[in-house]
Amino acid sequence: MASPSLSEWPIDHLWFMAAAGSSQPNRPKAPRAAATPPLQVMKINRKEEQEQLQREAAEARAAAEAAAEKARLLEEKAGLLGPPRTAPAEADEERFDMGAMEGMTMADLMGAPEQSPRRQNESKPRSVDDFDFDEEAFLAALNENAPIGTTGDVVEGTVIGLESDGIYVDIGGKAPGFMPKSEAGLGVITNLSERFPKGLQVQVLVTREQNADGMVTISCRALELRKSWDKVKELEKEGKIVQVIVNGFNRGGVTCDLEGLRGFIPRSQLQDGENHQEFVGKTLGVAFIEVNSETRKLVLSQKRAAVAARFQELEVGQLVEGVVAAVKPYGLFIDLGGISGLLHQSAITNGSLRSIREVFDQGERVKALITELDPGRGRIGLNTALLEGPPGELLVEKDKVMAEASDRASRAQNMLKQREQDAG
Repeated sequence: MASPSLSEWPIDHLWFMAAAGSSQPNRPKAPRAAATPPLQVMKINRKEEQEQLQREAAEARAAAEAAAEKARLLEEKAGLLGPPRTAPAEADEERFDMGAMEGMTMADLMGAPEQSPRRQNESKPRSVDDFDFDEEAFLAALNENAPIGTTGDVVEGTVIGLESDGIYVDIGGKAPGFMPKSEAGLGVITNLSERFPKGLQVQVLVTREQNADGMVTISCRALELRKSWDKVKELEKEGKIVQVIVNGFNRGGVTCDLEGLRGFIPRSQLQDGENHQEFVGKTLGVAFIEVNSETRKLVLSQKRAAVAARFQELEVGQLVEGVVAAVKPYGLFIDLGGISGLLHQSAITNGSLRSIREVFDQGERVKALITELDPGRGRIGLNTALLEGPPGELLVEKDKVMAEASDRASRAQNMLKQREQDAG
């Protein structure tokens, strides 16, 4: 018996077969939708990837900058490249005037169309001629703000105030000058108000330039010391003999005061150096040996003063008498009473001299004319040839020439004056 066809089966029977899961191989199955990840997960992965790339880029940039800096340093050490010049950074306040922008609108900042050409012209550089310049006002401003008082300057001022430690003096600066009590003068000043009353005009020396407050340090003592040194130098130059009072002594000599300066007289320069302590309180006539304001050395001599005093009694052309103190190959030294003169061999006689001792020997008395005086160097030049009549007279009639020396000196003095006139 033939099986019934599908169309012949009852409908309810067909539904049962489907529900029972009977297979239908010839029937196509519906396609399944592909699974897609959530959008949020994709977004997170992309952000992590960007951050990773940024980190790698920053590391590469840092490595490149380090390599470039290393290369620059190597080139600089090799002398191929100078040190980098970095332009000074400008503060925002210096580059932009923020105060000028207050109260401005956006239209003001952008500018109207018709103002554009003017703004372009303003960007062009301006020359000095574009600005007004008052030279007199500029110089006046410089003078007004110029510092008053350079070290070593002598200035005048007015006493305006007193303190226990010093004096304030108006010297024309933006602040008064200050004079410490120790610089008020030479010696000890016990009463400043009596010595420096307010309103007193004083002359001072600037010893220190102005500080941050504009105040300078001044001194009366330093100025007086400078004047004292200048005066003492002038006395030395003139070869003067000065009178001093001995006020102390030590192993090397005695001390004294001269024009407010401390002077020293070595024992070797005293007439009686063995008992030098006995000179304290006595007045001595002294001459100068050394005057040095830089080292503050003032060395004096009583013996040199005696020589200087003797020089003041002498003049060129004068006839003097002395004793031969020493015989040298070049001449004779004649003791003239505390000082010595040189009778050079060329000035002994106009004749032919074979030996100096042929005319004079040590210990003999000699009359001679002064032909040269140099107090500064302590030199006296003597001459006996001018006392001769015929050349060489001293060689044969020395006693006659010495006896008639006073009469012959007048003729010789006229001869010396004639020589001076011819030379002048």
